[in-house]
Amino acid sequence: MPLNRHRATAWSLGLLAMAVLALTGLLFHQGRTPALYPERSWGPWRSETMGVWSTHVRTNSWAHAAQARIHYGKAEDIHLDAYGETVRDTGRMSPTDFTLTPDGGLTARQP
Repeated sequence: MPLNRHRATAWSLGLLAMAVLALTGLLFHQGRTPALYPERSWGPWRSETMGVWSTHVRTNSWAHAAQARIHYGKAEDIHLDAYGETVRDTGRMSPTDFTLTPDGGLTARQP
């Protein structure tokens, strides 16, 4: 009898491990686990000026994710992280709406 209980426990733990791995893989592929991406999976920062703002954007080669660092001199910093979905933020010093897509597309629009 104890042998069957150990076998059932082993099967249950095996199925649980497979379910956790499958869920982790799905979330990783969707770009929802940014803390798990190693630094080497990120591409180089590309810099550009948008009006009075200086921007730095990089994309991830493993998943559908991008990061942007936007600066208004030393007065304001905006950090956008698009992990699987488009994100938006607005600057306070110079009212500008920024949009970052997971493929690294950054747009700026003044209202």
